[in-house]
Amino acid sequence: MSALAGLLEAIVAEARPQAARGTVARYIPALARVPADRFGIAVVELDGSVHASGDAHERFSIQSIAKLFSVTQALRAIGEGIFLRVGREPSGTAFNSLVQLEVERGIPRNPFLNAGALVVADVLLGAREAAFDELLAFIRERAGSGTIDVDREVLDSERATGFRNAALANFLRSFGNLTHGIDAVLAFYFAQCSIAMNCVELARSALFLANRGVCPRTGERVLTPSQCKRVNALMLTCGTYDAAGDFAYEVGLPAKSGVGGGIVAVIPERLAIAVWSPPLDPKGNSLAGSFALERFTTHTGWSIF
Repeated sequence: MSALAGLLEAIVAEARPQAARGTVARYIPALARVPADRFGIAVVELDGSVHASGDAHERFSIQSIAKLFSVTQALRAIGEGIFLRVGREPSGTAFNSLVQLEVERGIPRNPFLNAGALVVADVLLGAREAAFDELLAFIRERAGSGTIDVDREVLDSERATGFRNAALANFLRSFGNLTHGIDAVLAFYFAQCSIAMNCVELARSALFLANRGVCPRTGERVLTPSQCKRVNALMLTCGTYDAAGDFAYEVGLPAKSGVGGGIVAVIPERLAIAVWSPPLDPKGNSLAGSFALERFTTHTGWSIF
């Protein structure tokens, strides 16, 4: 067993009990049914080496982690123009807040908020003929797995309970910051949140962000070095909802979380790491997952600081 594999085994044992202090997301019925005792962790290094432990090969709904891939696609499609319609600042409010969006007249603070992701969806619908199919193909290619797909049960739950997201979309449209039909934008958004991946696939799919924008597996340049820097900066400052400051303080890595219990993080020029544990803290981040990442950076001494 490698030193990293041994460390991951120890972290799993240490982190699993932490999940008891969290609560699974219940406002999406399909997520409420996911067993709360699941815990997986995977590290993928730039040379392709994989180290995994726990339930690292079980797929789960990536939810808001998908926003990382959609904003990457938006940057590839229209470049910095995306930031004429969505900001780059932390929000300090809940990820699905309507109040801030109204006060700031339809310009979401950042692309990782639900409102920001709806604007990004609108951009992609205008830039790509088959926007969602291209996003899914992009994720499959980065992960090296052609079987990654939408979890239909989760998608049905998203559609049935997405009233707040519909309200956000209507706010955006009222301020002129959506150009496509609300139904089309919501369909894209719900589908991307319902994509299911496992920890190994998720870590591998984010590895280009640890490699100055180049996918190590294929050699393809996904983003320019400057764009890669910008995405990593957004992850650090906005990627874990309104707990981004605490997360940076405790973990010290650019990361993106989702209410399905997943978190993906990168250590530039070294590796990507993904964790999954469904119970969440009050801000919507995986409680045991955040704990595990803190343990990882503390034990290894690897962070961006």
